[in-house]
Amino acid sequence: MPWTTVQVEKLGEFYIKGDSDSDRVISYKDALYEATDQALARDPRVFVLGEGVDDPAGVFGTTKGLQEKYGKERVFDTPICENSLTGFAAGAAMAGLRPILVHSRMDFLVLSLDQLTNHASKWHYMFGGRVNVPMVVRTISARGWGSGAQHSQCVQGMLMNTPGLKIAAPATPYDAKGLLISSIADNGPVLFVEHRWLYKTTGGVPESLYAIPFGKGAIRRKGTDITIVAVSYMVVEAMKAAEKLQAQGISAEIVDPRTIKPIDEDIICESVAKTGRLLITDTGCKTGGVAAEIAAIVGEKAFHHLKAPIVRVCCPDTPTPASDVLEKAYYPSADTICQRAADLVKQ
Repeated sequence: MPWTTVQVEKLGEFYIKGDSDSDRVISYKDALYEATDQALARDPRVFVLGEGVDDPAGVFGTTKGLQEKYGKERVFDTPICENSLTGFAAGAAMAGLRPILVHSRMDFLVLSLDQLTNHASKWHYMFGGRVNVPMVVRTISARGWGSGAQHSQCVQGMLMNTPGLKIAAPATPYDAKGLLISSIADNGPVLFVEHRWLYKTTGGVPESLYAIPFGKGAIRRKGTDITIVAVSYMVVEAMKAAEKLQAQGISAEIVDPRTIKPIDEDIICESVAKTGRLLITDTGCKTGGVAAEIAAIVGEKAFHHLKAPIVRVCCPDTPTPASDVLEKAYYPSADTICQRAADLVKQ
């Protein structure tokens, strides 16, 4: 089969100082493009559909030129009808294909929740394991530049409560490629969350095909005083915060879950056992989000290691403002993380 020979990353303790050992540096968006290109070339069952995939810009460059290379039957634009598109992709997956569906804004992913949560995520179970639904839903999340309340949301926390659905949230180009390959090869539905502010970030990425397992996090920076679990783009801000904290004599360990469903509970709890303090930062709202779930996991499994209360640094529970001034106050930043972490260490 096309996906059984892909090299899977071997993990013991996985410590990343940069992004990978590769000397080849490309952007996050180019890593997604390369993974899609290699998947299309490797497996004729793979196809790409969604709003703007054949646009000259190609969804921030992640699908640019693929229609010309593979034809209109395998890479094609669609009407704006999220629920129908998700149902179409799920049906194609059940029939033996491997669709990559692009929802260009996560805000409007909620229009497809019926197909995604009631159907695609349930059919394998409901048919006694005889039916697979190997589909990937790429969705672009979060902040723009004055995009306002309806075009800036991160709702991945809402979808963590869906049995049968895996969720990836890569923060580096290396992870973006490896997790997209894993998502395409998976026999179940995967929500692949891409933060738009990550597209121009760069890092080491091997040209070869490789897969990153779900449920295996990464330590981005080792530390001893406080654990900072950062999701998606917040890894970037957390790494900046760690430098600021180091200048204050505080050693922060940065943990990137990489996938949030399943989530690597062991890497988080082991870090908390070492540092005794936990700060969690996510791109979504505070209530009922990824940070809340991680806090609950640590509360259940590593509470006895905590020296101070758990702190969450997330977006406030209000609609996203469009004003530039209010936006700066709304989104958590490296400075926010640094201040809250320093206060926590003092407790």
